[in-house]
Amino acid sequence: MSKAKKIINDPEHLVDEVLDGLVLASHGSLTRAPGSRVLVRDSIEAGKVGLVVGGGSGHEPMYTAYVGQGLADASVAGNVFAAPAPQHVQEAIVAADQGKGVILLYGNYAGDVLNFDMGAELAEDDDDIATRTVLVNDDVATDDPDTRRGIGGAFYVVKIAGAACAEAGSLEEAEALIVKAQQATRTLGVAVRAGSLPETGEPTFELGDDEIEIGLGMHGEMGVERSAMMTADELTEKMVDKLIADLPYSSGDRVALLVNNLGATTLMELFVVNRKARELLEARGIEVVRTDVGSYFTSQEMAGFSLTLLRLDDDLERLLAAPCRSLPYSQA
Repeated sequence: MSKAKKIINDPEHLVDEVLDGLVLASHGSLTRAPGSRVLVRDSIEAGKVGLVVGGGSGHEPMYTAYVGQGLADASVAGNVFAAPAPQHVQEAIVAADQGKGVILLYGNYAGDVLNFDMGAELAEDDDDIATRTVLVNDDVATDDPDTRRGIGGAFYVVKIAGAACAEAGSLEEAEALIVKAQQATRTLGVAVRAGSLPETGEPTFELGDDEIEIGLGMHGEMGVERSAMMTADELTEKMVDKLIADLPYSSGDRVALLVNNLGATTLMELFVVNRKARELLEARGIEVVRTDVGSYFTSQEMAGFSLTLLRLDDDLERLLAAPCRSLPYSQA
């Protein structure tokens, strides 16, 4: 298999150049100290609960680009597919703190948990900043909730977390709202072609020409089923059935639906999937009140998509619709 072609310079400087590009594209709404892996939004409101998001690079726009008004106050980036360093986590916490403490929101991966926990301890010991952690763990491919990975549904959790931190009167109040979103979110992904590592150009996993991988992780971790290629409708039905059974979702539920591009899937394909997903949900009496289709959480040039369902109540629907603005995403 030939190596992937990428338009980059020295891979050793890749993350820093990505962050520089984001800052320049923001025209002043994002800042980054020299040599830092932390992006901070301008004019953080005094007295609000702070929100820090982050994780390994290579999944853009998640998490780094979701920094802005009504979203995260700061993000911290690791190397490609690697956890951020604890000292950068501490730096992000200090930047986001406005006197009420800081929520840390990131995917449930062992390296991220270890390093974010260490960064939180540094911020609490050195800077006297209270923190709370909420792990995104929406991947239904794993049965055990404690080991579930954070994948595409992170977008909805981050969006709700940003609104919750903007309005909450305390760290505990914000945490409770974010946990409610976390517990109501389920995602399943499928790939038809692997992405690659920028350092080597090598694929993160291998698939046969007529194979698909269902339930894989965002870094190419093994899924729960490898099968022959099938039609869009067959695949979507298989994925929706698994998602609905997991929470479970039931007739009368109101949901948000996210059809997320894993990196190299066309909008043409995503809209075909969305059409079938809506048909299947409506047949079960599940009302889709919001739909998001596009690239929200990617894995380099991986070809495939993920489906996310977020079961809404009045609080979550209101927070999800709250105004926000960041470089790739805005909602008036």
